[in-house]
Amino acid sequence: MVASMSRRGDCFDNAVSESFFATYKNELIHLQSWPTRRAAIAATADFIDGRYNFRRLHSTLNYRTPAEVELEYRQQQLAAA
Repeated sequence: MVASMSRRGDCFDNAVSESFFATYKNELIHLQSWPTRRAAIAATADFIDGRYNFRRLHSTLNYRTPAEVELEYRQQQLAAA
């Protein structure tokens, strides 16, 4: 992972992460109250592993899922080896 090194005030610097957190809050967190922190953590893991990475299409990934992009990357790495 490489740390972001853009200039202060660059509106595109964190656009992808800001989009993720907006989706996370709108589609999971704000829909109900959470009785415990553990329940929120478990629901977050289910959201990311069950929906966000495998079913949700991402415009920054040419409308593919993160899982599809990762699989393609791994296949390219194996082919290059």
